[in-house]
Amino acid sequence: MTTPDSDKNFDISRRRLLAAAGIGTGVLLTASFAGAEENALAPTATGVTNPVETPPVAGLHLQFGADASAEMVVSWHTLQPVKQPRVLIGRPDGKLEQTVAAHEASYVDAKSNQTVYAYHAKIDGLDADSPYLYAALHDGAEPQFGTFRTSPRGRQPLTFTSFGDQGTPTLGKVFHPPAGVTLQGVTYINDNLGSPAAGDTTLGVERLRPLFHLFNGDLCYANLAQDRVRTWWDFWNNNSRSARNRPWMPSPGNHENELGNGPIGYKAYQTYFSLPQADGQTEVTHGLWYSFTAGSVRVIAIANDDVCYQDGGDSYVRGYSGGAQKAWLDKELAAARNDKGIDWLVVCMHQVAISTADKFNGADLGIREEWLPLFDKYGVDLVVCGHEHHYERSHPIRGQQNNKTLTPIPVGTATDVIDTTKGTVHMVIGGGGTSVPSNELFFNPPCCRVIMGVGDKNPTTGKRPPIYVAEDATWSAVRNAAHSYGFAAFDVDPGAHQGDLTTMKVTYYDVVGQDGQLAPFESFTLRRPRRD
Repeated sequence: MTTPDSDKNFDISRRRLLAAAGIGTGVLLTASFAGAEENALAPTATGVTNPVETPPVAGLHLQFGADASAEMVVSWHTLQPVKQPRVLIGRPDGKLEQTVAAHEASYVDAKSNQTVYAYHAKIDGLDADSPYLYAALHDGAEPQFGTFRTSPRGRQPLTFTSFGDQGTPTLGKVFHPPAGVTLQGVTYINDNLGSPAAGDTTLGVERLRPLFHLFNGDLCYANLAQDRVRTWWDFWNNNSRSARNRPWMPSPGNHENELGNGPIGYKAYQTYFSLPQADGQTEVTHGLWYSFTAGSVRVIAIANDDVCYQDGGDSYVRGYSGGAQKAWLDKELAAARNDKGIDWLVVCMHQVAISTADKFNGADLGIREEWLPLFDKYGVDLVVCGHEHHYERSHPIRGQQNNKTLTPIPVGTATDVIDTTKGTVHMVIGGGGTSVPSNELFFNPPCCRVIMGVGDKNPTTGKRPPIYVAEDATWSAVRNAAHSYGFAAFDVDPGAHQGDLTTMKVTYYDVVGQDGQLAPFESFTLRRPRRD
């Protein structure tokens, strides 16, 4: 909890960081203090600031590099090109350690013809498990500050969180009432499936202050919006409250596929994020799959539209990588399982292999065909995904029935303590804030509709309708029918000694208040032997 003294000390640290870099603070913070020490720390402003011509630093956010203990990327964006984008990196006391230039990326939104510029400062050589203060700025702009902590290296405790399918809390579309209905003034609605809860979930994550957050796809649904660029702006305005202080590491969902934005629709997503490089990627596919290591956890983020049958984005892109992503995933999982410093394999993806919701998306046979055999082969512990707008989880699964839906086989029925060496637990965590929840659509008893393929393109909608086959969901473990919105937190305990069990305590929280108020829905524990 912050206090007036801690706020004052933080402001002093920020001014020291700027002063050490020889940057004038201008009006920044100078009106906050009257003491001699603070005034002495305020350097004379340098350069000329034209607030009309200079865009501000917007959407400040963080991403890990491949080694989360030593690498961080600081990112922001503007609607005009800027000069000398850079980041000052220092300690919490304001001691400057390095200044890092940011490189520019851009895209032209095909719907509005608006150019968006993003700036990414890639920082390496950081100390493990250490706090940092930073400032992002470009010429003429007010510096924007954030803090972060690098991951511990090796077997140390850490906490991360996850949700998907958020949208924005912003009302950005003019509502046109039906004929005969008159309203006073202009009424706005949300046109990208967002809701006020999309703001509540961000504050819920901040209550826990995790090391990082896994965002399992369908970030802001910009592809549905009249103004796609503004929707991304609203998304970052909401989530920078958290993402400027801890990495939000995404996987792309079908609603990141925006018509005309790059050959397969992901150019906006690829511009806003700067993610670890991965083998087999091209200019078209860069950033869509990647991995990073935090402590003894290897996180692998994959892009499911490459293998899914469902036609869920603005264009049908199944098979776009030509097998490159699968080849990378095979090698990545093998390398991680052969690394004695890695205990946990966590996959972050969007579309699902399991779901017990009726009249919604359903599970996708493509994932069961392409990914599940690799998860079994290399003993993936945990899969977090979204796409279905509710919370549920599977029993540990390993192997598939010899039937047309390739039904996953449960290898245990305990719901409190689960040995992940026996099978993989899948968690559907799609309650990030969308206005179309699916928690009231559960089959009773549990059943699953599996997308087996698609029909011919509808000439009116341009979409390929899904072809479903139903199966009994013997793999279904726990479902949350009562609440729509929430997220999961994962507390990793590496164990104290070689040969110990390492555990991951999982708590799913309902988000039940405007200030991110949390109510635990359930807790359970994953466990496996340490691999050292």
